[in-house]
This record gives sequence, structure tokens and C-alpha cells, in this order.
Amino acid sequence: MAVTEVRWHIIAAAELAGLIAALVELEYDLIAPVVRDEAIVYDRIDNVQDLPAGWTDEQAPGHYRLKRRTDNALFGYAVGPQSWKKYLHPADIRLWSAQRDNGAFRILDQDTRPSKRYAFLGVRSCELAAIGVQDRVLFEAPNQDPIYAERRDGIFIVAVQCIHAAATCFCKSMETGPQTRSGYDLALTEIVGMGEHRFLVEVGTAAGNQILSKLVHKPAAEEDIRVAQTAVNAAADAQVRHLDTSNIRDLLYSNFDHPRWDQVAERCLTCANCTLVCPTCFCTTVEDTTDLSGDHAERWRRLDSCFTLDFSYIHGGSVRSSTKARYRQWMTHKLASWIDQFGGSGCVGCGRCIAWCPVGIDITEELAAIRGSEANGNTETRH
Repeated sequence: MAVTEVRWHIIAAAELAGLIAALVELEYDLIAPVVRDEAIVYDRIDNVQDLPAGWTDEQAPGHYRLKRRTDNALFGYAVGPQSWKKYLHPADIRLWSAQRDNGAFRILDQDTRPSKRYAFLGVRSCELAAIGVQDRVLFEAPNQDPIYAERRDGIFIVAVQCIHAAATCFCKSMETGPQTRSGYDLALTEIVGMGEHRFLVEVGTAAGNQILSKLVHKPAAEEDIRVAQTAVNAAADAQVRHLDTSNIRDLLYSNFDHPRWDQVAERCLTCANCTLVCPTCFCTTVEDTTDLSGDHAERWRRLDSCFTLDFSYIHGGSVRSSTKARYRQWMTHKLASWIDQFGGSGCVGCGRCIAWCPVGIDITEELAAIRGSEANGNTETRH
């Protein structure tokens, strides 16, 4: 008789220390959520004490605050200002440098590879979807970005199912969460309550199974699975924002001159916050620098944004010189022309662009305004 493979497992919360130790032992560069500067960000950790135990977040348009939970949950919050592109598609990276040496100009090799393979702990479903988007753009495309490919290769991913939804989340309507179903080595669902703190674990790969074998675990009971699924479903039901994706490409293409673009431009600061916090935005620029002596030069690739005036500069000036044009470019690319280029939307519904916009511009509200005026047969909208 064939042995039935166990799909779900249970580990005690204390075993998370063993999970971290196992990844460190395999010489992964372990990145996970930490509390710093009154936000939850991603950084290197060495032990379970570095995780944000007992913290949650309060988010709204233009608003982000941390506050204490009533329990000691390790992952009881939504996403913060950083995404995993901080490590996969870094904001600043030196491409090469050159040195004048005895009258010759010598190009110095620049190794852009990380010193170790990455292990990501605490990846949410919307973030896994975002990594998938960047994979299509930078890894799977005919013109692969070698820097991204070097960093993406061999990553170990521990996903965490969401048990908390911020008021800015809308991943449910984008079909990117809150429950992740693929793209991970291990997936954890945190169960807190009834005097017990534990995790439901699902194995996604052979590498994940190897790590699980190092931990004290047992097959999950039906009640464990039910409790975990109920928590994830509650996070989905708690989402108050929605983005209607039906016919979204044609909707935006046909509303190039909609008056809503002028209205949002009156508020937009073109600060580029939305593109900096977005987990899928990938635009860069290249800068060449030299020292005063002229003996040393460097070329850097830096993260750029379609909100900056210089981004669309060509000889004679910028193609998109107005705030209206730049906001329209960003939103139309993210939700419409991205589909033409890469076969799907560039938005995963994480809500970062809403929370971290200084004036609280809400992409779901802007799209709804355009859709609503079209449904009413007119182009007059009010904000």
C-alpha cells in the first residue's frame, strides 16, 4: 500500500528558532522583518528574538503607525515600506570602476553578486506575486538582467500567510492573496490563542522538506487546518479596498484625456514615494562619476522613477513635463500597458502606494472615479 504524503505539519513557535538556525547553518544570508525607525522593515537577522513579536500596524491613506498587539504573534501585521526588491533589485549598485594607472586607463572588474545565497523569511502572498512579476520582467525576459538573475538564483523562501489585513490592502481583488499557494519552499500560518502558539507548515519544495526534517514537527490535525484557514479567510474578509480589474486595460487606454488626471495632479507632489515602495517598479538610470583628479571613475545603476522630471528627458526637454502626465504614465503603465508588455498587471494589491503617499492618493479610488464616470456616460467627476 502506498504511503500517503503528509501535506500539513505543525511546529511549536519555539521551533522557529530551529528553522532560523538551520538556514544559517546552510550559510544562507537570512533576511526577515524587524522593527526599526518605527516601522517594520526587512533586514538581516541571526535569531528569532530579532522578529517583531507582539507588533501590528495601523495603515490608511498617507498613514502608517505601529502599535502593540494583545498577544505575542510574530507576524501579526501587514507589509511595511520595504519590499524584497531591496535585495533582488537594489536601489544602488556599482556596475564598474576605472583607474588611471601609469598613464593607462584600466577598467576594474566589479562583482555585483551577493556573497551568500538569500533566504527570505516572512514573505507574504502579495510579495510572492510581486517577485513573480519582477521575474517576468528581469529574469524570464529575452534580455535578462544579470544582476537580478545572480541574486534571484538559489533563494530559499519561507512564506507567511496573512492573518491581519491593513485598511490599505486590496490583494483579494487582484487575486494575489492573502493566501499564497505556490512559489515558496515552506509556508507558515501562525496560530495564536487557546494558550498555545504554533505554526501550520506546508512544504513547497524538496529543499523545504529538508529544512522541515531538522525541526520537531507532527502531522497537522483537521482542527489545526481549520483554525489556520479561518484566520486567513478573516484577513481576506477584513479588506475594505477593492480594485475592479474588469476590462481595465481598455478602460485606461480610452480615458487618456479624462479630467480626473487634472484633479489628481492638483494633489500629487511627484515625490516618487509610490514607485519607491512599490514591490514591482523596476526603472533605473545610469550615472557616471569621477573624482576631482580625473584618476578614478565609476558607473552606478540607481533606482529611478517615472515621476522624476529627468526620467523622460531627451534632447530639448522632458517628454512628460507635467504632474498630470507623470501620474497618468505611472498608473496607466502599472494597470494597463504592463499587461501588453508582460502579460499581466504590475499591481499586486499590497497597498504600499496608498499608505506611503504623503497626500494619501489612493489608486483604487482614482480608478473607481474613472470607471464610475464612464459608466454614467459622462466625464465629469468630483473629488
